[in-house]
Amino acid sequence: QVQLVESGGGLAQSGGSLRLSCAASGSIFSIAVMGWYRQAPGKQRELVADITRGGDTRYAGSVKGRFTISRDYVGQTLYLQMNSLKPEDTAVYYCNADDIRSPDILYWGRGTLVTVSS
Repeated sequence: QVQLVESGGGLAQSGGSLRLSCAASGSIFSIAVMGWYRQAPGKQRELVADITRGGDTRYAGSVKGRFTISRDYVGQTLYLQMNSLKPEDTAVYYCNADDIRSPDILYWGRGTLVTVSS
């Protein structure tokens, strides 16, 4: 079992920045891909960015160029640096990890709320 705990959410102004962190614990040796998802009010949960064990990254078109995902393989922490924030970035952000033993095994944090005001 893997436990994920997000932190760093809060309120930011349009054009501002926030840095989200996700600390992984438990059976961390089993983690393959890690990523960030978000769910805005009244919207479906969507992929924001993810990163493989090899460091390959993928971003949603709406955040590419503004957000940067990174992974600390020593501290077992996932980060999302969010710059040039927009009100439409307002959402609950969830940390996600899948298990190297099966892509169908998914782990989720409880989420951290990001609110961007105009």
